[in-house]
Amino acid sequence: MAVTQQEIENRLWDAADELRVAMPEAQYSSVVFPLMFWKYLSDTWEHNHQTFLEENKGLGLSDEEADEVEYRTYQTFKIPSIHTGTVAERRASWSSILATVTQPGLGQRVRASLQAIETANPAKFSRLFGSMTWASEDVLAGEVLAAVMQAMDRAPKMHEGNMSHDVLGGAYEYLLKRFSDGSGTRAGQFFTPREVVELIVEVLEPKSFESVYDPTCGSGGMLIASASLLKAHGGRGYTLKLHGQESVPDTAGVARMNLFMHNLTQFKVEVGDTLKDPRFTKPDGTVAQFDVILANPPYSLKWKPWSNDPRAIGGVAPQSSADWAFVQHMITSMDPKKGRAGVVLPHGVLFRSQEAAIRQRVLDDDLLEAVIGLPSNLFYSTTIPTCILVFRAPGTKAPERQGGVLFIDASTRFSKAKNRNILTAADIADTVAAYHSKFDTGGNLVDPVVDGGLSARFVPTTEIAANGYDLNIGRYVKQAAAEQEDLGTLIDAYNVARAERQIAEERMLKVLADAGIEGFDE
Repeated sequence: MAVTQQEIENRLWDAADELRVAMPEAQYSSVVFPLMFWKYLSDTWEHNHQTFLEENKGLGLSDEEADEVEYRTYQTFKIPSIHTGTVAERRASWSSILATVTQPGLGQRVRASLQAIETANPAKFSRLFGSMTWASEDVLAGEVLAAVMQAMDRAPKMHEGNMSHDVLGGAYEYLLKRFSDGSGTRAGQFFTPREVVELIVEVLEPKSFESVYDPTCGSGGMLIASASLLKAHGGRGYTLKLHGQESVPDTAGVARMNLFMHNLTQFKVEVGDTLKDPRFTKPDGTVAQFDVILANPPYSLKWKPWSNDPRAIGGVAPQSSADWAFVQHMITSMDPKKGRAGVVLPHGVLFRSQEAAIRQRVLDDDLLEAVIGLPSNLFYSTTIPTCILVFRAPGTKAPERQGGVLFIDASTRFSKAKNRNILTAADIADTVAAYHSKFDTGGNLVDPVVDGGLSARFVPTTEIAANGYDLNIGRYVKQAAAEQEDLGTLIDAYNVARAERQIAEERMLKVLADAGIEGFDE
């Protein structure tokens, strides 16, 4: 009898819930995902091993011959043996270590097992399980770890003979969402809501055999969605060459496990600061280029600006916000023939004065194709409204899209959920339809979107230049519901103005102090 999605999800949440006595919900993922993936590997290995034994019974193979046949034909990875402390040598499998949960040193044995699997499979699982600090008795008591493992063991066997990768991947995404729903900012930092990811992927339209890159990949959701939506549209998702970079090692491990759970094996996830140390490069040291680039980078991240970097198109982003630095990296990473990029960012990137020169260069080079305004409160880590910026490699825009930018205001298209707003399937479909629509000579939609509540206009670059290269959506699209001021955007603008004022005051006070003039107070 096939395992249902709800059954596996309920069992896995029961296991995660055992951690409530030991840590905040935001930290559950660091324990649950490594254990879940270990169980998946162990169940898969043991299933394949049993198949090997049954199909080769009576052949009289020596141990050496048996190993050669098993790992050539039946197994795609190794589960080696380990020896820790007073416990006799055991295979580093879930079931083997589960049998010892009542003995002291469980965390030590779990850590040794996961490290042994990484070491035995360097090409596949190097650094997969992260730092594993949770395996320390000081962090997670042995009895709590035992309870988590025992609860997780009540879940059905996790192998292809028992459940599809769609079910496994769905269970993984369920836990990601559940952790983010319940834990606020920390978990939300590496989980972009599925419907926002779907909108970006629908706009960028990955094709079979293309390369896809996420420079701030978090848990890998955008890479997985690219393959899933390509498959849903009749393409071959498994042919995509997926690439991701993530600055947090444990989160990079979550992404690798997530991709494996979705049966996606053509991927590389590297660890490092994308702005400081891009890990995907050409032999000459310049950044590698891809067909599709998509990202939801950390918003308004303080960073150390580049001093001499070819990615700094139009100037260098200010120290107070790396938003445009991520954009510049993505633009540089676009394949010159068919590269396109989509990035989610706060509205401040559209109008902040510190980044005006960068916006001007991007617009003068005709790289920006569209600005899509999204509703507020879509994300777990912020309630401010965001937007999607869509870029195309130089000279690759459709003829009717050259020399201008398409503005879409979808800010009123959402449904309210428990903790945040969500985009429905109709909201996504209508926004994508507006993106693909034709426009009259005034830049207005020829065929208005059926369900309404969404406005769009194609604006020539000359008009944007006349507005000082300000991309604020309200300048170009009059939304019917725009009578209400956008509080999030106002707050963003206020914070920018306040920061600029503080910088100006600091400069003034320094000049006065150098001149020997004192007595000025703020």
